[in-house]
Amino acid sequence: MIPCRHTLALVFTLAFAALLHPAEALAESEPARQSRDDAWWTGPMLANGAETLPQGHYLIEPYVYDVIAPRTDGFGSRAYVLYGLADRWTVGFIPIIGYNRVSGGPNSSGVKMGDLTVQAQYRLRRFEEGSWLPTMSLLLQESLPTARYDRLGELSADGMGSGAYGTTLSLNSQSYFWLANGRILRARLDLSAAWSRRADIDGVSVYGTGPNFHGKASPGSSFSVDGAVEYSVTRNWVMALDLIYSHYRDTTVSGYDLLGVDIPVPVRRKTGSSNAYGFAPAIEYNWSPNIGILFGTRVILGGHGTTTTITPAIALNYVH
Repeated sequence: MIPCRHTLALVFTLAFAALLHPAEALAESEPARQSRDDAWWTGPMLANGAETLPQGHYLIEPYVYDVIAPRTDGFGSRAYVLYGLADRWTVGFIPIIGYNRVSGGPNSSGVKMGDLTVQAQYRLRRFEEGSWLPTMSLLLQESLPTARYDRLGELSADGMGSGAYGTTLSLNSQSYFWLANGRILRARLDLSAAWSRRADIDGVSVYGTGPNFHGKASPGSSFSVDGAVEYSVTRNWVMALDLIYSHYRDTTVSGYDLLGVDIPVPVRRKTGSSNAYGFAPAIEYNWSPNIGILFGTRVILGGHGTTTTITPAIALNYVH
């Protein structure tokens, strides 16, 4: 069900062909060019779209996934709930729930809420056939510290949040290419920067502090790049691939541990910067222009200071 390395090679080949055979270079003897109305999309697994919803329309896209890492499984669901406030403005929120299963330790005490994200997106321009300029938009997201992150006691797996307000600013772009066989390749490129405020900490937390710790954490800023392509195999079936890279700066934890009753021991440590890179192949099936389903897997190959993870996921996309 999930594409393998042969799919990865095929999508790269198709992307390269798109650069060699743009729409305006197609000769009359070549196959008829697919119309954009004939191509139905759910969207790749990771890259956000640059297009905004028409005024009064909405999109709902719930994901269900399992983040598989050494000794842990992070089962979760996140749902994108978006509304077209105006033709260039889309607003919405992203609720998250999760459950952690830990090998050799206590699991989560139940399904827990993660941090809630609210967002607003403004479209700068729209793609037009015959132009090399893509659709472009600015996306602003704010993560609200609504989930548990400290005072976890013996149930550290209950930690689902960061405890800090976080801001992400993205420049999203999207364009279309017609291959030599007339089929459409849709491409996205998202550039994102994120930074967080301080989180106050008491006791056991997601930052690895102990039961007698009192202090704060300052999550490091990050920068990420996500390039994605989707190939319209038929009107209903689409193959997709994301290629991702992220860089994270130091997270600093400072404060003190109490030894005995009146002996505070200063604590200050940094996690060190880290890099992560990976890919996410997926298959989409679209029943209509308004509803489709995606099966995909995100693979983080690791990098400096990063753990390898595999995350199979399924998503349902509905637009009205």
